[in-house]
Amino acid sequence: MLRGFATINLWADDMEAAKDWYADLLGMRPYFHVAGPDGRAAYYEFRVGDYEHELGLVDARFRPGGPAAGPGGAIMYWQVDDLEAAVERLVAMGAREHEKITERGEGTGFATASVVDPFGNVLGVMSNPHYLEVLGRAAPR
Repeated sequence: MLRGFATINLWADDMEAAKDWYADLLGMRPYFHVAGPDGRAAYYEFRVGDYEHELGLVDARFRPGGPAAGPGGAIMYWQVDDLEAAVERLVAMGAREHEKITERGEGTGFATASVVDPFGNVLGVMSNPHYLEVLGRAAPR
């Protein structure tokens, strides 16, 4: 039934600030956008990483159920090459620590951390050996 990650949406009250923050983080501009009924930006989309996963920024006025009381919900973890450096960069960019770097099983190589971006979204980063194994199998031979 579930075939793979397709899109993750993050919410922002200030779409232009969120677009610029994520463009700086990702080193690219969004490739797609949609205006809302009033002509203001309602959605920006980036293609991210080895499999070009979709990261969407959605104007918070379209958040199902209305405004969130605080960070919460599921956490999407993104594979990074250097977990400590990724967390340091995110914090330097204005995110705040949500969960410090945590090893997930001694000696397994799995570790996670998360931050809250300046727009109130939880952003997870991870060192995941399984991701690298899958990527290695998918590489052209």
